[in-house]
Amino acid sequence: MSALRADIEALAAIERGSASPGERQSAEWVAGRLREQGAADVRIEPFRYQRTFAQAQGLHFAAGLLAALRGNRLLAAAALASFELEYSGRSQWSRRALPGGDGFNVVGRLPAVGPPERTLVLVAHHDAARTGRMWDPRLTGPGDRAAARSGRRASLALLPEAALGGAVVGLRRLPAAVLALALALLVDQARSPVVPGANDNASGVAGVLELVRRLARERPPGVEVIVVFPGCEESGMGGMAAWMAAAAGALDPGRTFVLGLDTIGSGEPVVLESEGGLWPVRYREQDVARAERAGLRRWRLGAWTDPVLAVLGGLPAVSILSVRDGGFPNYHLPTDTPDNVDIASVEACVDAAATIALSA
Repeated sequence: MSALRADIEALAAIERGSASPGERQSAEWVAGRLREQGAADVRIEPFRYQRTFAQAQGLHFAAGLLAALRGNRLLAAAALASFELEYSGRSQWSRRALPGGDGFNVVGRLPAVGPPERTLVLVAHHDAARTGRMWDPRLTGPGDRAAARSGRRASLALLPEAALGGAVVGLRRLPAAVLALALALLVDQARSPVVPGANDNASGVAGVLELVRRLARERPPGVEVIVVFPGCEESGMGGMAAWMAAAAGALDPGRTFVLGLDTIGSGEPVVLESEGGLWPVRYREQDVARAERAGLRRWRLGAWTDPVLAVLGGLPAVSILSVRDGGFPNYHLPTDTPDNVDIASVEACVDAAATIALSA
């Protein structure tokens, strides 16, 4: 059995919901493996965040529902604008007022050989998602099929976003119905069990551990490697936000490059050119082009990955994923198990990431 597959199987066996005791157990396992791969100064960093994105999104959809029922176009516009800020990671102001739990990041580093000249930050979240009816392939399938043709995945929140937009222009009954349904799906998601998360994102964790092993053995002089395994990505990028707030200010954007691996066992390796909802965040063209030269196809994601917060924080970054038929197989479903992970895809993504890392 390859080390990649063994790591995926070990991590997928841990029920590691965001901000849960299982996330702490996952962090301890990841920290141990990171030390075995040669990293120094490995530590677990706790932070406070929500266990699910349902609370923050539900707050916005409830405001939109109220706006639609009352015909309050100003409230609908405020709910839509605030939701786009929340969904993209630009501003999650409501999170400070919502109840949460303890999340756990794992951080380590490979000190530079010689005087430090550049910093490479490797990122892969280690928590797993909750399932729910919103992830039924009958609901997500149309967007996946459209993305297979275009290479651009529409926002996973497109229908409630459209409903909020409808309320802004004065529509009432249809937006209210859609937002009520969205709220029901969020309640269902918040009460649903955590999936194994083998592809999303034990595959990314295994890939970063392999990169650390390679870089510990041989890397260009002057490159310091910082390794970050955030928690609470599935509930809204909470771990990455906590790490950025604590550490990113000390990094020089002119000498730093952030490289993320997320859901890399689907089939075809891709690099994100943009991500988010109706108001996407775009990655720098020169960084996307560098990933293209490593053999990755451009992709637009209608959701979020942790490296987007690095972009918003002014740091150059790429986010590497993989897709099949326009989507992620077994996405947020109980069938996201190790036997359904395409190991050849994981290996291809790791090889591309190594090429990018060494040329960054």
